[in-house]
Amino acid sequence: MHEALTDGTVTLLPLGPDDFEAHLAGEDEEMVRWLSGDPATPQGLRDYLDACARWWRDGGPFHNFGIRAEPGLALAGTVDVQTGQYYLRKDQANLAYGLYPQWRGRGLATRAVRLACTYAARIGCTEAVIRCEPANTRSAAVAARAGFTFLQRRSEPDGRVLDWHTLELRP
Repeated sequence: MHEALTDGTVTLLPLGPDDFEAHLAGEDEEMVRWLSGDPATPQGLRDYLDACARWWRDGGPFHNFGIRAEPGLALAGTVDVQTGQYYLRKDQANLAYGLYPQWRGRGLATRAVRLACTYAARIGCTEAVIRCEPANTRSAAVAARAGFTFLQRRSEPDGRVLDWHTLELRP
Protein backbone atom coordinates (compact mmCIF):
# COMPACT_ATOMS: atom_id res chain seq x y z
CA MET A 1 0.00 0.00 0.00
CA HIS A 2 1.63 3.16 -1.15
CA GLU A 3 -1.44 5.08 -2.18
CA ALA A 4 -2.43 7.97 0.04
CA LEU A 5 -5.27 7.60 2.53
CA THR A 6 -7.06 10.91 2.94
CA ASP A 7 -10.20 12.47 4.33
CA GLY A 8 -9.54 15.82 2.67
CA THR A 9 -7.94 17.36 5.77
CA VAL A 10 -5.46 14.67 6.81
CA THR A 11 -3.47 12.48 4.45
CA LEU A 12 -1.51 9.40 5.51
CA LEU A 13 1.55 8.54 3.44
CA PRO A 14 4.30 6.01 4.20
CA LEU A 15 6.96 7.40 6.54
CA GLY A 16 10.52 7.17 5.26
CA PRO A 17 13.98 8.74 5.00
CA ASP A 18 12.67 11.92 3.34
CA ASP A 19 10.87 12.76 6.59
CA PHE A 20 14.10 13.07 8.61
CA GLU A 21 14.30 16.87 8.98
CA ALA A 22 10.60 17.41 9.71
CA HIS A 23 10.44 14.61 12.28
CA LEU A 24 13.63 15.63 14.06
CA ALA A 25 12.37 19.24 14.26
CA GLY A 26 8.89 18.21 15.39
CA GLU A 27 9.69 15.78 18.19
CA ASP A 28 9.15 17.27 21.64
CA GLU A 29 9.10 16.16 25.27
CA GLU A 30 5.49 15.00 25.07
CA MET A 31 6.14 12.74 22.04
CA VAL A 32 9.20 11.30 23.77
CA ARG A 33 7.26 10.70 27.00
CA TRP A 34 4.23 8.98 25.50
CA LEU A 35 5.52 7.47 22.26
CA SER A 36 9.23 6.83 21.83
CA GLY A 37 10.64 6.78 25.36
CA ASP A 38 13.92 8.46 24.38
CA PRO A 39 14.76 11.56 22.33
CA ALA A 40 15.80 10.76 18.78
CA THR A 41 19.44 11.01 17.86
CA PRO A 42 20.20 11.86 14.24
CA GLN A 43 21.64 8.39 13.54
CA GLY A 44 18.90 6.62 15.49
CA LEU A 45 16.25 8.52 13.54
CA ARG A 46 17.95 7.71 10.21
CA ASP A 47 18.02 4.02 11.18
CA TYR A 48 14.35 4.13 12.21
CA LEU A 49 13.24 5.83 8.97
CA ASP A 50 15.27 3.33 6.94
CA ALA A 51 13.49 0.54 8.85
CA CYS A 52 10.12 2.18 8.08
CA ALA A 53 10.95 2.09 4.35
CA ARG A 54 12.06 -1.55 4.67
CA TRP A 55 8.85 -2.51 6.50
CA TRP A 56 6.80 -0.89 3.74
CA ARG A 57 8.80 -2.77 1.13
CA ASP A 58 8.51 -6.10 3.03
CA GLY A 59 4.86 -5.75 4.11
CA GLY A 60 5.25 -5.12 7.85
CA PRO A 61 4.93 -5.91 10.68
CA PHE A 62 4.93 -2.13 11.21
CA HIS A 63 3.15 0.13 8.76
CA ASN A 64 4.41 3.61 9.68
CA PHE A 65 2.61 6.63 8.24
CA GLY A 66 3.40 10.29 8.24
CA ILE A 67 0.33 12.31 9.21
CA ARG A 68 0.22 15.11 6.66
CA ALA A 69 -2.00 18.13 6.95
CA GLU A 70 -3.22 20.81 4.61
CA PRO A 71 -2.03 23.19 3.41
CA GLY A 72 0.80 21.60 1.49
CA LEU A 73 0.80 18.18 3.17
CA ALA A 74 3.18 19.30 5.92
CA LEU A 75 4.34 16.47 8.19
CA ALA A 76 2.27 16.94 11.36
CA GLY A 77 3.13 13.68 13.16
CA THR A 78 3.07 9.92 12.79
CA VAL A 79 0.67 7.02 13.14
CA ASP A 80 1.74 3.38 13.12
CA VAL A 81 -0.36 0.31 12.36
CA GLN A 82 1.49 -2.51 14.11
CA THR A 83 0.68 -6.17 13.49
CA GLY A 84 2.26 -9.43 14.57
CA GLN A 85 3.08 -8.26 18.08
CA TYR A 86 3.22 -10.74 20.97
CA TYR A 87 0.40 -8.99 22.84
CA LEU A 88 -2.02 -9.05 19.87
CA ARG A 89 -4.25 -11.68 18.38
CA LYS A 90 -3.52 -12.48 14.75
CA ASP A 91 -6.45 -10.31 13.58
CA GLN A 92 -5.58 -7.24 15.69
CA ALA A 93 -3.57 -4.13 14.91
CA ASN A 94 -2.07 -1.83 17.54
CA LEU A 95 -2.17 1.88 16.69
CA ALA A 96 0.43 4.30 18.01
CA TYR A 97 0.34 8.00 17.14
CA GLY A 98 1.73 11.39 17.98
CA LEU A 99 1.47 14.92 16.69
CA TYR A 100 4.12 17.64 16.72
CA PRO A 101 3.24 20.50 19.13
CA GLN A 102 2.07 23.04 16.56
CA TRP A 103 -0.51 20.58 15.16
CA ARG A 104 -2.15 19.50 18.43
CA GLY A 105 -5.68 20.44 19.41
CA ARG A 106 -7.10 20.49 15.87
CA GLY A 107 -8.61 17.00 15.69
CA LEU A 108 -5.88 15.72 13.37
CA ALA A 109 -4.96 12.73 15.55
CA THR A 110 -8.57 11.53 15.58
CA ARG A 111 -8.75 11.84 11.80
CA ALA A 112 -5.42 10.01 11.42
CA VAL A 113 -6.57 7.18 13.71
CA ARG A 114 -9.77 6.75 11.66
CA LEU A 115 -7.73 6.57 8.45
CA ALA A 116 -5.29 4.11 10.08
CA CYS A 117 -8.27 1.93 11.01
CA THR A 118 -9.36 1.94 7.36
CA TYR A 119 -5.88 0.76 6.41
CA ALA A 120 -5.82 -1.92 9.14
CA ALA A 121 -9.13 -3.31 7.85
CA ARG A 122 -7.73 -3.36 4.30
CA ILE A 123 -4.82 -5.55 5.40
CA GLY A 124 -7.16 -8.02 7.10
CA CYS A 125 -7.39 -6.84 10.70
CA THR A 126 -10.78 -7.12 12.37
CA GLU A 127 -9.95 -5.14 15.51
CA ALA A 128 -7.81 -2.10 16.29
CA VAL A 129 -6.22 -1.58 19.70
CA ILE A 130 -4.93 1.63 21.23
CA ARG A 131 -2.82 1.10 24.34
CA CYS A 132 -1.89 4.13 26.41
CA GLU A 133 -0.71 4.95 29.89
CA PRO A 134 -3.58 5.92 32.21
CA ALA A 135 -2.09 9.41 32.65
CA ASN A 136 -2.11 10.02 28.89
CA THR A 137 -5.59 11.51 28.86
CA ARG A 138 -5.11 13.11 25.42
CA SER A 139 -4.49 9.73 23.81
CA ALA A 140 -7.51 8.23 25.57
CA ALA A 141 -9.62 11.16 24.33
CA VAL A 142 -8.49 10.51 20.74
CA ALA A 143 -9.46 6.85 21.13
CA ALA A 144 -12.91 7.82 22.42
CA ARG A 145 -13.49 10.39 19.64
CA ALA A 146 -12.48 7.78 17.05
CA GLY A 147 -15.12 5.36 18.40
CA PHE A 148 -12.94 3.05 20.50
CA THR A 149 -14.27 1.50 23.71
CA PHE A 150 -12.24 1.15 26.90
CA LEU A 151 -11.57 -2.57 27.39
CA GLN A 152 -9.20 -2.98 30.33
CA ARG A 153 -6.31 -1.67 32.39
CA ARG A 154 -3.56 -4.23 32.16
CA SER A 155 -0.06 -4.83 33.53
CA GLU A 156 2.33 -5.44 30.65
CA PRO A 157 5.30 -7.84 30.78
CA ASP A 158 7.71 -4.87 30.92
CA GLY A 159 6.01 -3.60 34.10
CA ARG A 160 4.05 -0.73 32.55
CA VAL A 161 0.35 -0.45 33.17
CA LEU A 162 -1.61 0.39 30.03
CA ASP A 163 -5.24 1.09 29.26
CA TRP A 164 -6.52 -0.87 26.28
CA HIS A 165 -9.12 0.68 23.97
CA THR A 166 -10.54 -1.40 21.11
CA LEU A 167 -12.60 -0.90 17.96
CA GLU A 168 -14.14 -3.54 15.73
CA LEU A 169 -13.09 -2.95 12.12
CA ARG A 170 -15.25 -3.50 9.10
CA PRO A 171 -13.75 -4.36 5.73
